[in-house]
Amino acid sequence: MAGLCKPSALMRTVSEHDEIPVIDLTPVLAGEPRASAVVDAVRVACEEIGFFCVTGHGVPDEVIGTLDARAREFFDLPDDVKRRVGRSGDELGGVTYSPLASEALAASRGERTPGDLKQMLDYGPGWPGDAWPGEPAGLRAAHERYFEALGELAAHLRRIFALAAGLAPDAFEDSFGNHLSSLRVIDYPEPVAAPEPGQLRAGVHSDYGFLTILRSQASAGGLQAQSRAGRWIDVPALDGAYVVNLGDALMRMTNDRWVSTPHRVVNPPEGVANTRRQSIPYFHNPDPDALVRCLEPFVSADRPARYEPISYRDYALGMSEATHGASPPD
Repeated sequence: MAGLCKPSALMRTVSEHDEIPVIDLTPVLAGEPRASAVVDAVRVACEEIGFFCVTGHGVPDEVIGTLDARAREFFDLPDDVKRRVGRSGDELGGVTYSPLASEALAASRGERTPGDLKQMLDYGPGWPGDAWPGEPAGLRAAHERYFEALGELAAHLRRIFALAAGLAPDAFEDSFGNHLSSLRVIDYPEPVAAPEPGQLRAGVHSDYGFLTILRSQASAGGLQAQSRAGRWIDVPALDGAYVVNLGDALMRMTNDRWVSTPHRVVNPPEGVANTRRQSIPYFHNPDPDALVRCLEPFVSADRPARYEPISYRDYALGMSEATHGASPPD
């Protein structure tokens, strides 16, 4: 089955770059000499598929489980109660709720489809939102703890990416002092009716930020990434692992050498039971004023810069409006 990963000590390699590698981050977090092998493995994944799984990431199981449970309690509330949380607001660090089929991600690629079969909670300290609901208790605290833990993991990945790009390990740090990252919890309910033509759990899209770190629940009807050859690959939801994928901004910074891969969440097969799924993507984005520009190691006389420098605020504005009709905060 496409997407199954073959085991080895540090990196589970894949054939013909058409499956998702699994990379153990333990040497990096422990400061071991083997960390250079992690950097090499990440470089290959960035160049060839734009997706990889990571183990040894250091995020406590309790932090993951608490957010997972509190969010599930919210999604299980009656619809009229959930809708008291708005899709927008002016409270910095608030939360927003998007009901089922209220977003169609394929719109970011110019495709018109019915709304995606999911409901969502969104939060980011630098993003405006609505007031946090009173129930379930602990929902806000669970989001804040998880956001902090994922920020630490993202910092490790920034340094790995910098080294993989041939830069100093701190090359990206000045762009992330006040980073515009956000957290989303997505509930894909058990289907109650057949989907409309062209309707998926999440339409085909690529993430437009720097990188995404995804905690995903295994189920029928899961995440798929598109290989460079155009084949759809099942992305494994491995116990204790995260999925990492590059965003469009990072692809732009590498002058299209690294790939921001289109992906989707497909519908479960008809007649299969227990297909409810919950995912938690953390979107790691630079400061609003950070410059998104082609990096020196990826520019040459034979391959000049394909993009003009642009602030992340201006870059994200156009991408966000295309997908959601919304603007990033100032």
